[in-house]
Amino acid sequence: MAEERARAKGTLADKVYHLLYTRISNGDYPSNQKLPAETALAQEFGVSRPVLRAAMDRLREESLIYSRQGAGSYVRLPVSAPMGFAKVETLADIQRCYEFRLVIETEAAQLAAERHDAAALQSIEDALQLLRDATGSMQHREDADFAFHLGIARAANNQYFEATMRALREHINVGMKMHGQSLMTDGAEALRRVLDEHTGIKAAIEARDAARAGELMRAHLTESRDRLFGGGFIDLRMGNYK
Repeated sequence: MAEERARAKGTLADKVYHLLYTRISNGDYPSNQKLPAETALAQEFGVSRPVLRAAMDRLREESLIYSRQGAGSYVRLPVSAPMGFAKVETLADIQRCYEFRLVIETEAAQLAAERHDAAALQSIEDALQLLRDATGSMQHREDADFAFHLGIARAANNQYFEATMRALREHINVGMKMHGQSLMTDGAEALRRVLDEHTGIKAAIEARDAARAGELMRAHLTESRDRLFGGGFIDLRMGNYK
């Protein structure tokens, strides 16, 4: 019985850890921002404070958060070399971002299928559940959408994919926001169709079907781009458009 309780506690702590990790990775809790009080977080996640503390200890061990005496816990993001991506200013920039994502995220999905572990898969599932909840409420959540794609990049076990996704977060979110607005206009069926696309990608990764995961990721990003642009792509040949 004691062993079962310990296992249950560990499972809950892992889930809370992944939820907090995703929020920190997404920038929902910016660097040096104080985290909500333990009591509030435990109530939000529906767990006991010992379970929450176990998750927080893991984040602390990984140097993602730090504590100030008598002041609570704060976010400490890893310092990484900045990437020189200019801000999104035009529709052409959004189109270019999709072109880039089609290359790197297709490959990341294939590698994620081959290399993921249980923790990485759970992080993807946690983001997918947020997308399910949003779809059920007739909403589109860009933060959950990005968390899903970031989770796949992380599951590829190649830091360059994850670092690139993080550096592109604001660029990607511009396209995701516009795409989300288009989906909301199209209604429930469009939202469910996109949820099905995400669900299929996760299932292929879980089944370790690399070819299928890459194929579905490419199809998902292509559909997203095409829904956003409606087939009216910008001619990006040099001399025609900058």
